[in-house]
Amino acid sequence: MVFDYIEKYPHRTKQILGISYEQLQSLLNCAIKRHQEIKTKQESRKIRINAAGGGRKEKLLISEQICLCLFYLRQMPTFQVLGMLFGVSKTEANDTFHNWIPILRDILPSSLLEQVSNNESDLVFVQEILTNFRLLVDSLEQPIYKDSDQKEQQKYFSGKKRQHTLKSLMIGIPEAKDIVELEIGVPGPTADINLFRKSQEKFDKSQPFAGDKGFQGGENITTPHKRKPKRELSQQQKDENKALSSNRIFIEHLIRLLKIFRIASQRFRLKIDTYEQIILTVCGLVRLRIGSLILPS
Repeated sequence: MVFDYIEKYPHRTKQILGISYEQLQSLLNCAIKRHQEIKTKQESRKIRINAAGGGRKEKLLISEQICLCLFYLRQMPTFQVLGMLFGVSKTEANDTFHNWIPILRDILPSSLLEQVSNNESDLVFVQEILTNFRLLVDSLEQPIYKDSDQKEQQKYFSGKKRQHTLKSLMIGIPEAKDIVELEIGVPGPTADINLFRKSQEKFDKSQPFAGDKGFQGGENITTPHKRKPKRELSQQQKDENKALSSNRIFIEHLIRLLKIFRIASQRFRLKIDTYEQIILTVCGLVRLRIGSLILPS
Protein backbone atom coordinates (compact mmCIF):
# COMPACT_ATOMS: atom_id res chain seq x y z
CA MET A 1 0.00 0.00 0.00
CA VAL A 2 1.23 3.49 -0.89
CA PHE A 3 0.15 5.02 2.43
CA ASP A 4 2.00 2.34 4.42
CA TYR A 5 5.13 2.95 2.34
CA ILE A 6 4.96 6.70 3.08
CA GLU A 7 4.55 6.00 6.81
CA LYS A 8 7.63 3.78 6.65
CA TYR A 9 9.71 6.16 4.50
CA PRO A 10 8.39 9.68 5.24
CA HIS A 11 11.41 11.36 3.59
CA ARG A 12 10.17 10.07 0.21
CA THR A 13 6.71 11.68 0.50
CA LYS A 14 7.58 14.66 -1.72
CA GLN A 15 8.72 12.34 -4.53
CA ILE A 16 5.52 10.30 -4.32
CA LEU A 17 2.85 12.92 -3.55
CA GLY A 18 4.50 16.25 -4.41
CA ILE A 19 4.45 17.66 -0.86
CA SER A 20 6.54 16.91 2.23
CA TYR A 21 5.48 14.51 5.00
CA GLU A 22 4.86 17.42 7.41
CA GLN A 23 2.73 19.20 4.82
CA LEU A 24 0.83 15.97 4.19
CA GLN A 25 0.03 15.67 7.91
CA SER A 26 -1.34 19.22 8.11
CA LEU A 27 -3.37 18.61 4.95
CA LEU A 28 -4.78 15.35 6.34
CA ASN A 29 -5.84 17.11 9.56
CA CYS A 30 -7.65 19.89 7.67
CA ALA A 31 -9.24 17.53 5.12
CA ILE A 32 -10.48 15.09 7.76
CA LYS A 33 -11.95 17.95 9.80
CA ARG A 34 -13.74 19.38 6.74
CA HIS A 35 -14.97 15.90 5.78
CA GLN A 36 -16.47 15.44 9.25
CA GLU A 37 -18.16 18.86 9.08
CA ILE A 38 -19.74 17.96 5.73
CA LYS A 39 -20.83 14.55 7.00
CA THR A 40 -22.39 16.05 10.15
CA LYS A 41 -24.30 18.58 8.05
CA GLN A 42 -25.56 15.85 5.72
CA GLU A 43 -26.64 13.64 8.66
CA SER A 44 -28.64 16.50 10.18
CA ARG A 45 -30.69 16.77 6.98
CA LYS A 46 -31.43 13.04 6.63
CA ILE A 47 -34.69 11.40 7.57
CA ARG A 48 -33.48 8.03 8.84
CA ILE A 49 -35.25 4.67 8.60
CA ASN A 50 -32.23 2.55 9.57
CA ALA A 51 -29.85 3.28 12.43
CA ALA A 52 -26.71 5.29 11.71
CA GLY A 53 -23.62 3.26 10.86
CA GLY A 54 -25.35 0.78 8.56
CA GLY A 55 -24.45 0.02 4.94
CA ARG A 56 -21.27 -1.17 3.30
CA LYS A 57 -18.06 -0.25 5.11
CA GLU A 58 -15.40 1.65 3.20
CA LYS A 59 -12.27 -0.39 2.46
CA LEU A 60 -9.90 2.58 2.85
CA LEU A 61 -9.33 4.77 5.86
CA ILE A 62 -9.94 8.48 5.30
CA SER A 63 -6.20 9.20 5.34
CA GLU A 64 -5.69 6.49 2.69
CA GLN A 65 -8.46 7.98 0.53
CA ILE A 66 -6.79 11.41 0.64
CA CYS A 67 -3.45 9.78 -0.17
CA LEU A 68 -5.06 8.06 -3.17
CA CYS A 69 -6.32 11.42 -4.45
CA LEU A 70 -2.91 13.09 -4.04
CA PHE A 71 -1.13 10.13 -5.63
CA TYR A 72 -3.33 10.41 -8.73
CA LEU A 73 -2.65 14.15 -9.05
CA ARG A 74 1.11 13.59 -8.74
CA GLN A 75 1.57 10.39 -10.77
CA MET A 76 -1.62 10.12 -12.90
CA PRO A 77 -1.80 6.33 -13.34
CA THR A 78 -4.92 4.78 -14.85
CA PHE A 79 -7.70 4.21 -12.32
CA GLN A 80 -7.18 0.48 -12.85
CA VAL A 81 -3.56 0.76 -11.66
CA LEU A 82 -4.54 3.23 -8.93
CA GLY A 83 -7.06 0.73 -7.57
CA MET A 84 -4.46 -2.06 -7.62
CA LEU A 85 -1.98 0.10 -5.67
CA PHE A 86 -4.55 0.90 -2.98
CA GLY A 87 -6.31 -2.47 -2.88
CA VAL A 88 -9.67 -1.33 -4.27
CA SER A 89 -11.54 -1.67 -7.56
CA LYS A 90 -11.13 0.66 -10.53
CA THR A 91 -14.61 2.11 -9.88
CA GLU A 92 -13.94 2.74 -6.19
CA ALA A 93 -10.62 4.41 -7.01
CA ASN A 94 -12.42 6.68 -9.49
CA ASP A 95 -15.21 7.50 -7.03
CA THR A 96 -12.78 8.15 -4.17
CA PHE A 97 -10.74 10.58 -6.27
CA HIS A 98 -13.78 12.57 -7.41
CA ASN A 99 -15.25 12.60 -3.89
CA TRP A 100 -12.14 14.16 -2.35
CA ILE A 101 -11.22 16.70 -5.03
CA PRO A 102 -13.97 19.21 -3.97
CA ILE A 103 -12.84 18.99 -0.34
CA LEU A 104 -9.16 19.53 -1.19
CA ARG A 105 -10.14 22.38 -3.50
CA ASP A 106 -12.09 23.97 -0.67
CA ILE A 107 -9.20 23.95 1.82
CA LEU A 108 -6.40 24.81 -0.62
CA PRO A 109 -6.77 28.39 -2.00
CA SER A 110 -5.18 28.35 -5.44
CA SER A 111 -3.87 31.93 -5.31
CA LEU A 112 -3.17 34.79 -2.94
CA LEU A 113 -6.12 36.82 -4.23
CA GLU A 114 -8.49 33.88 -3.80
CA GLN A 115 -7.22 33.36 -0.25
CA VAL A 116 -8.21 36.91 0.78
CA SER A 117 -11.25 37.29 -1.50
CA ASN A 118 -13.79 36.68 1.29
CA ASN A 119 -12.56 39.67 3.28
CA GLU A 120 -12.90 43.00 1.44
CA SER A 121 -10.46 44.90 3.66
CA ASP A 122 -7.79 42.16 3.35
CA LEU A 123 -8.25 42.10 -0.43
CA VAL A 124 -7.80 45.87 -0.75
CA PHE A 125 -4.74 45.73 1.53
CA VAL A 126 -3.13 42.93 -0.53
CA GLN A 127 -3.88 44.73 -3.81
CA GLU A 128 -2.17 47.83 -2.42
CA ILE A 129 0.88 45.89 -1.18
CA LEU A 130 1.24 44.14 -4.56
CA THR A 131 1.79 47.48 -6.34
CA ASN A 132 5.28 47.48 -4.76
CA PHE A 133 6.16 44.50 -6.96
CA ARG A 134 6.33 44.03 -10.72
CA LEU A 135 4.26 40.88 -10.98
CA LEU A 136 5.33 38.17 -13.43
CA VAL A 137 2.91 36.85 -16.05
CA ASP A 138 3.06 33.79 -18.29
CA SER A 139 0.73 31.34 -19.99
CA LEU A 140 0.82 27.58 -20.38
CA GLU A 141 -1.04 25.09 -22.55
CA GLN A 142 -2.00 21.50 -21.82
CA PRO A 143 -3.06 18.98 -24.46
CA ILE A 144 -6.51 17.39 -24.31
CA TYR A 145 -8.14 14.62 -26.35
CA LYS A 146 -9.74 15.60 -29.64
CA ASP A 147 -13.51 15.91 -29.46
CA SER A 148 -15.59 13.90 -31.93
CA ASP A 149 -17.56 17.04 -32.83
CA GLN A 150 -15.79 19.09 -35.52
CA LYS A 151 -16.91 22.45 -34.12
CA GLU A 152 -15.50 21.53 -30.73
CA GLN A 153 -12.26 20.44 -32.42
CA GLN A 154 -11.86 23.86 -34.01
CA LYS A 155 -12.67 25.59 -30.72
CA TYR A 156 -9.75 23.95 -28.89
CA PHE A 157 -7.17 23.59 -31.68
CA SER A 158 -4.03 25.60 -30.93
CA GLY A 159 -2.07 26.60 -34.03
CA LYS A 160 1.00 27.27 -31.87
CA LYS A 161 1.05 23.76 -30.35
CA ARG A 162 -0.49 22.04 -33.40
CA GLN A 163 -2.86 20.09 -31.15
CA HIS A 164 -6.02 20.53 -29.09
CA THR A 165 -5.25 22.32 -25.84
CA LEU A 166 -6.55 24.22 -22.84
CA LYS A 167 -4.69 27.43 -21.99
CA SER A 168 -4.12 28.96 -18.56
CA LEU A 169 -2.52 32.15 -17.26
CA MET A 170 -0.42 32.42 -14.10
CA ILE A 171 0.58 35.62 -12.29
CA GLY A 172 3.27 35.32 -9.62
CA ILE A 173 5.37 37.34 -7.20
CA PRO A 174 9.08 37.85 -8.07
CA GLU A 175 11.42 35.07 -6.91
CA ALA A 176 8.55 32.56 -7.18
CA LYS A 177 7.36 33.26 -3.63
CA ASP A 178 3.63 32.84 -4.37
CA ILE A 179 0.94 32.44 -7.01
CA VAL A 180 -1.03 35.70 -7.04
CA GLU A 181 -3.80 35.02 -9.58
CA LEU A 182 -4.86 32.46 -12.20
CA GLU A 183 -7.06 32.09 -15.24
CA ILE A 184 -7.62 28.39 -15.90
CA GLY A 185 -8.82 26.24 -18.78
CA VAL A 186 -9.77 28.50 -21.69
CA PRO A 187 -9.65 27.14 -25.29
CA GLY A 188 -6.11 26.90 -26.69
CA PRO A 189 -6.45 29.53 -29.47
CA THR A 190 -7.24 32.29 -26.91
CA ALA A 191 -4.64 35.08 -27.15
CA ASP A 192 -2.36 35.59 -24.14
CA ILE A 193 -3.08 39.32 -24.09
CA ASN A 194 -6.85 38.70 -23.83
CA LEU A 195 -6.34 36.40 -20.86
CA PHE A 196 -4.09 38.98 -19.23
CA ARG A 197 -6.62 41.80 -19.68
CA LYS A 198 -9.27 39.68 -17.98
CA SER A 199 -7.00 39.01 -14.98
CA GLN A 200 -5.80 42.61 -14.84
CA GLU A 201 -9.27 43.76 -13.74
CA LYS A 202 -8.67 42.12 -10.33
CA PHE A 203 -5.67 44.35 -9.55
CA ASP A 204 -5.06 47.99 -8.70
CA LYS A 205 -5.00 50.15 -11.85
CA SER A 206 -1.37 51.14 -11.15
CA GLN A 207 -0.18 47.53 -10.73
CA PRO A 208 2.96 46.88 -12.87
CA PHE A 209 3.54 43.56 -14.64
CA ALA A 210 6.26 41.87 -16.69
CA GLY A 211 5.59 39.38 -19.49
CA ASP A 212 6.97 37.94 -22.73
CA LYS A 213 6.30 39.11 -26.30
CA GLY A 214 2.83 37.54 -26.26
CA PHE A 215 1.68 40.31 -23.92
CA GLN A 216 2.79 43.25 -26.06
CA GLY A 217 0.13 45.93 -26.29
CA GLY A 218 -1.11 45.50 -22.73
CA GLU A 219 -1.27 48.33 -20.21
CA ASN A 220 1.26 48.56 -17.35
CA ILE A 221 3.17 45.51 -18.58
CA THR A 222 6.84 45.47 -19.52
CA THR A 223 7.67 43.19 -22.44
CA PRO A 224 10.92 42.47 -24.35
CA HIS A 225 12.01 44.71 -27.19
CA LYS A 226 11.13 43.10 -30.49
CA ARG A 227 13.55 43.27 -33.41
CA LYS A 228 12.09 45.04 -36.42
CA PRO A 229 12.64 43.68 -39.97
CA LYS A 230 16.13 44.45 -41.30
CA ARG A 231 17.08 46.21 -38.07
CA GLU A 232 19.11 45.02 -35.10
CA LEU A 233 18.42 45.76 -31.45
CA SER A 234 20.71 48.28 -29.76
CA GLN A 235 23.04 47.13 -26.98
CA GLN A 236 20.85 48.92 -24.45
CA GLN A 237 17.75 47.08 -25.70
CA LYS A 238 19.61 43.76 -25.52
CA ASP A 239 20.69 44.49 -21.95
CA GLU A 240 17.12 45.42 -20.99
CA ASN A 241 15.81 42.19 -22.56
CA LYS A 242 18.41 40.19 -20.64
CA ALA A 243 17.48 41.85 -17.32
CA LEU A 244 13.78 41.26 -17.96
CA SER A 245 14.43 37.62 -18.85
CA SER A 246 16.43 37.13 -15.63
CA ASN A 247 13.49 38.37 -13.58
CA ARG A 248 10.81 36.52 -15.57
CA ILE A 249 12.51 33.14 -15.09
CA PHE A 250 10.82 32.88 -11.68
CA ILE A 251 7.34 32.54 -13.20
CA GLU A 252 8.78 29.62 -15.20
CA HIS A 253 9.85 28.08 -11.87
CA LEU A 254 6.26 28.26 -10.59
CA ILE A 255 4.95 26.67 -13.79
CA ARG A 256 7.60 23.94 -13.48
CA LEU A 257 6.38 23.20 -9.93
CA LEU A 258 2.82 22.97 -11.24
CA LYS A 259 3.91 20.51 -13.91
CA ILE A 260 5.58 18.26 -11.34
CA PHE A 261 2.01 17.07 -10.82
CA ARG A 262 1.47 15.01 -13.96
CA ILE A 263 -2.26 15.76 -14.04
CA ALA A 264 -1.19 19.31 -15.03
CA SER A 265 1.47 18.37 -17.60
CA GLN A 266 0.40 15.24 -19.49
CA ARG A 267 -2.59 15.00 -21.81
CA PHE A 268 -5.67 15.61 -19.65
CA ARG A 269 -7.70 12.38 -19.57
CA LEU A 270 -10.67 13.37 -17.44
CA LYS A 271 -13.79 15.31 -18.44
CA ILE A 272 -13.06 18.88 -19.48
CA ASP A 273 -15.68 20.27 -17.09
CA THR A 274 -13.51 19.02 -14.16
CA TYR A 275 -10.35 20.71 -15.48
CA GLU A 276 -10.61 24.02 -13.64
CA GLN A 277 -11.40 22.45 -10.27
CA ILE A 278 -8.55 19.93 -10.55
CA ILE A 279 -5.85 22.35 -11.77
CA LEU A 280 -6.80 24.94 -9.14
CA THR A 281 -6.46 22.18 -6.52
CA VAL A 282 -2.97 21.43 -7.83
CA CYS A 283 -2.09 25.15 -7.65
CA GLY A 284 -3.14 25.04 -3.99
CA LEU A 285 -0.78 22.08 -3.47
CA VAL A 286 2.04 24.04 -5.14
CA ARG A 287 1.44 26.94 -2.73
CA LEU A 288 1.51 24.47 0.16
CA ARG A 289 4.74 22.95 -1.19
CA ILE A 290 6.60 26.29 -1.45
CA GLY A 291 5.36 27.46 1.95
CA SER A 292 3.21 30.40 0.84
CA LEU A 293 0.09 28.62 2.11
CA ILE A 294 0.10 27.60 5.77
CA LEU A 295 -2.78 25.37 6.80
CA PRO A 296 -4.21 25.72 10.34
CA SER A 297 -2.93 23.10 12.76
